[in-house]
Amino acid sequence: MNIVDFFTDVMSRILGDSGFASIFAGSWKEAVMILIAFVLLYMGIGKKFEPLLLVPIAFGMLLANLPLTGLMAAPTAEASPGFMWVLYQGVGHAIYPSIIFLGIGAMTDFGPLLANPKSMLLGAAAQMGIFAAFLMALGLGPATGGAIFFTPAEAAAIGVIGGADGPTAILTASKLSPQILPAIAIAAYSYMALIPMIQPPLMKLLTTKKMRAVKMTQLRQVSKVEKIVFPVAVATFVILLIPDTAPLIGMLMLGNLFRECGVTERLSDTAQNALINIVTIPLGLSVGFKATGEEFLDPKTLGIIVLGLIAFLLSTAGGLLLGDLMYFLSKGKINPLIGSAGVSAVPMAARVAQSVGQKENPSNFLLMHAMGPNVAGVIGSAVAAGFMIKVFGG
Repeated sequence: MNIVDFFTDVMSRILGDSGFASIFAGSWKEAVMILIAFVLLYMGIGKKFEPLLLVPIAFGMLLANLPLTGLMAAPTAEASPGFMWVLYQGVGHAIYPSIIFLGIGAMTDFGPLLANPKSMLLGAAAQMGIFAAFLMALGLGPATGGAIFFTPAEAAAIGVIGGADGPTAILTASKLSPQILPAIAIAAYSYMALIPMIQPPLMKLLTTKKMRAVKMTQLRQVSKVEKIVFPVAVATFVILLIPDTAPLIGMLMLGNLFRECGVTERLSDTAQNALINIVTIPLGLSVGFKATGEEFLDPKTLGIIVLGLIAFLLSTAGGLLLGDLMYFLSKGKINPLIGSAGVSAVPMAARVAQSVGQKENPSNFLLMHAMGPNVAGVIGSAVAAGFMIKVFGG
């Protein structure tokens, strides 16, 4: 064999065994998912839609659909597991969600909720989408002739997407329906990341310009004792009432206690910065990495994505509609936009309420007022998830 033939043979084998050959010979579904990953990367980087979530999710989605990587290979007697298979165990066993809640508790001031307890009602109203989507998922099988059928446990896990709380959705799915956990995780985190795009049109539809321009009065000062007692009291009461909420409520309240007790500053700083950032990377990659073309582009998964979006929209609408009612009952003293923050995406939903309100009235500062329903939404979605696990987890 001369040098030219040898070189040609080597190059043919390299290209034949490369991902380029596989991707052209593979399914169109992977190509579609790669394009979706590019779009999500653009939205995260170019449009700055929650980049801390969207960038790792999108890049994980890209890696998942590139062939021959072996990143998600399960362990065998002959081979070690793939890198992403190892990272995904934190999602499959709901480890990451609990750590994320620890960080959320450490970085969140519960003062606005304590200063205005009425905001708990807005957080409760914003859980409407969870139960509405649950009922819709239950009825989807008969409505479609059984083409897409969800069991009660699957329907419960899908409904929790409406809380706009990725950690809670992951924990619920891991307990009730692990087989659809990837689709639920992708839906929940995608909608969380896209809150700045999804919520404003609905906020404008369900409120008037006059409502959105309302300036709210300053909140009362909450004492240090109240802030210390609150996480201990909530953890004790809620976990005794619904023990299945212990991983999320327990870590959320522990993180907040680190923040407020005044003697654990180093732990609080670690939980709300280094720890939550470290966990966000494998969590985002793991969520994106399960978005393969074969798993993602099928009727059941697409049904979950659609139902999740409906749940999220209905939850936002529930908070806004109760906000409208409170606006009228208070004779125009409550801005109904804060009701949209009743979904538990902290602090993203509160920031969106602040942004929309400030566009109508540049002197409007709704962020702290919106944080009350936002915190209530975190607690409410965890309680709703615990209820679903209790009822359908047996």
